[in-house]
Amino acid sequence: MSILRNTLIATSLATTLLALPAAAAEVTLRFQHFVNPTSANPKHFMQPWADAIEEQSGGRIEVQLFPFMQLGGAAPTQYDLIADGAIDGGWVIPGYQPGRFPEAEALELPFMVTKSAEEASKAAWTFTEQHLMDDFADVHVIAAHMHGRGLVHKKGAAPETVADFAGLDLRGPSRTATLLLRKLGANPVGMPVPAFPEALAKGVLDGGVITWEQAPPLKLDELTDSHTDVAGDKSLYNLYFIWAMNKAVYEGLPDDLKQVIDDNSGMMASAWAGRAHDIGDAEAKLVIEATDNQIAEMSTEATAEIIALGEEVTAEWIVEMTEKGLDGAALVADAQAAVAANIAQ
Repeated sequence: MSILRNTLIATSLATTLLALPAAAAEVTLRFQHFVNPTSANPKHFMQPWADAIEEQSGGRIEVQLFPFMQLGGAAPTQYDLIADGAIDGGWVIPGYQPGRFPEAEALELPFMVTKSAEEASKAAWTFTEQHLMDDFADVHVIAAHMHGRGLVHKKGAAPETVADFAGLDLRGPSRTATLLLRKLGANPVGMPVPAFPEALAKGVLDGGVITWEQAPPLKLDELTDSHTDVAGDKSLYNLYFIWAMNKAVYEGLPDDLKQVIDDNSGMMASAWAGRAHDIGDAEAKLVIEATDNQIAEMSTEATAEIIALGEEVTAEWIVEMTEKGLDGAALVADAQAAVAANIAQ
């Protein structure tokens, strides 16, 4: 009788426990970004990162991701939204605020990083630790990374020579990218990612530079006709990002929960974020290859001409930085060394 009674009590207790709601998280972190949640970084880095934080914290931290700037603000103001505590964390492109973080531009100079986003992102973390932590003192930096190779996506045929860029209205994501486009003879238009498709659809632009992985979510397979890379193992241009959280929120965490964040930060997280873009690039290229769009690579001769123009951009950038009181030559040398040190052997 006692066995039956104990069994009934145990069954009743188990049923009661199952009926109870799951314990609420001690900390809820709201992170924001500005792209489609199905694009490479949210799909292959942000969401897995959030899942890892939740799992490793035993459910004590909940990470909520908000795409398309759903919590308010605009992509260029993301850094300040994090610093001011309007959001707990998010994805930042420092180059969206030209002149504010000039040292970071060293990584975005033409042909600076390799076409491997993972390699480039390891270099980005190395350089960030060396030069940029004081620039980002208002936030807690979790990762620093680069996206994949930058390509030219345009209406009409792919450019084959430098002369083919003359007069084209092309979107550029950063100051350094627009400097190169101007050297090529194009009319660069600085523009965040979300505005790019509408500008193409309205005929404001002839095309622009962006990655493979952003092409399908931005409908570039429909809005443009050709997708052109340069020859060689270096990227035409690249963009620098940080994944960061509000400093006070981070510092207010218990030490064991800080450790969970720390365990998913730094070089490993930066490489992870870069790898996400490599995966996304490969997936997106397959989508474009299934269309009738032209996929092209410029000749080594044409690429060499563009590299020479890129070297002019870099030389002028060094002079500009030096005039601002920074050691432009040292910044370029350190960025190059970071890239060289993180190339896979």
